[in-house]
Amino acid sequence: MTTIVAPVAAAGEIEAVYRQDGDRLWRALYAFAGNEDVASDAVAEAFAQALRRGSEIRDPRSWVWRSAFRLAAGDLKRQSSLAHGPIPEGDVHADEALLVALQQLTPQQRAVIVLHYYADCPVREIARRTGINPLAVRAHLSRGRKHLRVLLGDER
Repeated sequence: MTTIVAPVAAAGEIEAVYRQDGDRLWRALYAFAGNEDVASDAVAEAFAQALRRGSEIRDPRSWVWRSAFRLAAGDLKRQSSLAHGPIPEGDVHADEALLVALQQLTPQQRAVIVLHYYADCPVREIARRTGINPLAVRAHLSRGRKHLRVLLGDER
C-alpha cells in the first residue's frame, strides 16, 4: 500500500475541487471518451496525481481537468476499439448518436466541444484547462461544430 503525502492546505484544495467538480468531470470525460471505465480511471488517476504533487500545483482545478482529459486520451489511444455502453443515469442527456459522432472528432475538438457545451466553459477557461492556445480552442470549436453538423445530418 502506498502512502500519499500532501500538505494539508493542498489536500484541502484538491478535496474541494473533487467535491465541486468530480461528478461533472466524470460526465464530461464520459462524453469525451464514450466509455465509463476510461472516465472513471482518468478521474481517479488525475486526483491521485494531484494529491501526490500537492502544493506544486498552482491551480488545482485546471490541473486536474487538463490531466484527466490527457489521461483519458491516452487510454483511448491504447484501446483498439471503442465500445459504447448504455448512457449512465444522471445529468448526461446525450443520445447514442451524439456520443458516436463525438468519437469521430479529433481529441482536441472533442475536448473543447465537451468543455464548452457540457461544462459551460468559456474559451479562456477551456484554454486553461486543456493547455491549448485560446485561438486554437476557437478553431477546434468551429471545426468540431461543422464536423458534428455533417455527422448528425444537420448541414446548414
